[in-house]
Amino acid sequence: MQSRSSGEAPASIGQPIDAGARATFTNTIRLRLRAPAKLRNLELFLVLFACIIVGGSIALVQLGALGTIDPTVLIIGTSLGVLAIAMHVVLRFVASEADPFILPVITVLNGLGIAEIYRLDISRKVSGWESSGIRQIAWTAMAMLIAIAVILLIRNHRVLQRYRYVAMFVGIALLLLPMLPVIGETVNGARLWIRIGSFSFQPGELAKIALAIFFAGYLVTARDSLSLVGRKFLWMRFPRARDLGPILIIWLAAMIVLIFQRDLGTALLYFGLFLVMIYVATGRASWVVLGLTLFVGGALVASQVLGYVGGRFHAWLDAFNPTVYQAQGGSYQLVQGIFGLAHGGLIGTGWGLGRPNIVPLAESDYIIASLGEELGLAGLFAILALYLLFVSRGFRIGFAGQDDFGRLLGVGLSFVIALQVFIVLGGVTRVIPLTGLTTPFLAAGGSSLVANWIIAALLLRLSDSVRNQPRLVVE
Repeated sequence: MQSRSSGEAPASIGQPIDAGARATFTNTIRLRLRAPAKLRNLELFLVLFACIIVGGSIALVQLGALGTIDPTVLIIGTSLGVLAIAMHVVLRFVASEADPFILPVITVLNGLGIAEIYRLDISRKVSGWESSGIRQIAWTAMAMLIAIAVILLIRNHRVLQRYRYVAMFVGIALLLLPMLPVIGETVNGARLWIRIGSFSFQPGELAKIALAIFFAGYLVTARDSLSLVGRKFLWMRFPRARDLGPILIIWLAAMIVLIFQRDLGTALLYFGLFLVMIYVATGRASWVVLGLTLFVGGALVASQVLGYVGGRFHAWLDAFNPTVYQAQGGSYQLVQGIFGLAHGGLIGTGWGLGRPNIVPLAESDYIIASLGEELGLAGLFAILALYLLFVSRGFRIGFAGQDDFGRLLGVGLSFVIALQVFIVLGGVTRVIPLTGLTTPFLAAGGSSLVANWIIAALLLRLSDSVRNQPRLVVE
C-alpha cells in the first residue's frame, strides 16, 4: 500500500490488500491490543506497591506508639489490599484502557489516612468499633465496593448526560436534607448531617457529584448563548443580563448553604465548581470575574452580618491574640495545628512519636496537621504530590475527551478534589479562613470516602471511554 504522500490514490474498498499492507494492519492491531495489557500490568504493580506502603505505615505506627506489632490490625487492613486488587481485576475486564495511576494513588492516600487515624486511636486508648480507625476501614471497604459497582453499571459516561435534570433535582434534595427538622443534625455548629437511628451521613458530599453531572450536561446545551453573546468592556466580553440567571441561582444556593447550614467551605466548593466548569465551557474570563465578585462580596457581607462567619474571619486574622486563642470557638484549634506542623519540622517526629492528639478533631478536620507533625514537610510534600498526580490525570482525561460532556465532567470532578484540598490545606496553614471541610481520602468520615471513591470510579470510566474512542490509523 502506497502512502498518500506518494501521490497515488489509496486502494478502494473491495480491492485486494497486498502482503505489506496486511502486515502493517496486523502489527497495528497487535500494538493496540498490547496497550491495555501494559496499562493494567503497570496498575497491578503500583497497587501492590501501594499496599506495601500502607502495611508498612500501620506497622511503623504500632512500633512507634506501642513498641510492638499487633497482627490483628494488619490482617484487617489486608482486606483493603484485597479489595484494591479486586477493583484492578474488574478494570482489567470491563475498563481495560482506564488510567493506570488513579487506583494506586487513592489506595495510598486512603491507607495513609487509616494509619494516622489508627495512631490517634492508640493515643486515646480506644479500640473495637468505638475506634475511628476500624470504622474508617469499614467505610473504605464499603466505598470501594460502591466504586466497583459504579464501574460495572456505567459502561458509557454519555448515559449520564440524559439524566442531567434528574441529577439537578437529586443534588438540590441532598443539599436540603440536613435542613429537615426530624433527620437533620447539627455537628460542631454546622447543619450538614442527617441521622436515622444510629446511622449518620453527610449528603452534601454526594451532592457535589450530582451537581457536577448537571453542570456538565447543562453547559453543553447552553454554551453558545453563554460564550458568544454579550457586550465588550475593556478586554473582556461580559454576558447579557438575561444570561446571568445560572450563575445567580448557584450563587444564591451557595449563600443559602452559608446562612442556613453555617458552612463556608461547602458554599465555596459548590460555587467554585460551577465557576470553573462555566469557564472551561465558554472560555470567557468575565464569568470568573463576575463569580469571584459575587462570592467575595457575599462572604464579606456575611462576615459582618452573621456572627459565626465573622468569628471565623476574626480567628483567622488575629489567631495568636491570647483573647482570641482562649475564646469559645476561637483560634485554639488553628494555633495548635500550626504548632504541630512546626514540631514536625522537615522530616517529622516519625509514625507514632508525635502528639497530634492534642489538636481538636485531629482525625478529620486536622488530619493534615497530624500527618505533617509525624511525617514532616517532606511527607506532606509527598502527599501533595499524590494529589497533584491524581488531579493532573483527571484533567488529562477531561481534556483528551472528544465529547463536550465528558470533557466538562472530567474537569469538574478533578477540580472538586483540587479545590477541596486547597481549602483544607489553606485553612490549616492559615492562608484562608478555616472552613471545616474534610481532606479527600485521608480524613475520617464515611460520606466523604464514598463520594470520593465514586469520583475516582467515574474518572476511571471516563479514561477508558477516551482511549476507546474511534481512531483513524494511517500507515
